[in-house]
Amino acid sequence: MTGDPGPRTGKVATPAGELEFSRVLQAPIALVYRCLTDPQHLTHFWGPTGMSTPIETIVVDPRPGGAFQTTMVNDTDGTRYRMRAVFDEVTAPHRLVWTDLDTGMVTTTVLTDLGENRTQVHIHQTHVPPPAMAPGAQAGFGSSLDRFTAYAHTLTAPTGDPTPSGRTE
Repeated sequence: MTGDPGPRTGKVATPAGELEFSRVLQAPIALVYRCLTDPQHLTHFWGPTGMSTPIETIVVDPRPGGAFQTTMVNDTDGTRYRMRAVFDEVTAPHRLVWTDLDTGMVTTTVLTDLGENRTQVHIHQTHVPPPAMAPGAQAGFGSSLDRFTAYAHTLTAPTGDPTPSGRTE
């Protein structure tokens, strides 16, 4: 299925100021964790469709107190969006928690090994600022997860199978 971003459960209803997203990636948990903590991987999918994140703008020090910084660049007009965070918790390869230093938003990413080289990625965000609660912002975050799903698939797909399949929604 060309263009299919893969299994997803989408956004879950949460209390005000909270968001949850989930995806199932066709990749082993160790690889999914590396994708989230290695700039060489992050540069391929971090940010919504229409944005890029140059590798030289990515800092990842995956340890409690370590830095997590990215700068997304709008592919059309060059506008830059910086994210500066600090890791609060790192439990490889299952859990990453960071706090955005500018907004106070806390992002918790939990990876669950589903077997058969499948990993569930569940993201729970708290203290979400109002602009990030807007439908367009949520759609952008969802498209970033779709990009991640597709990128992970390129790392594990047999030659000649360029797209993920098996959507769950």
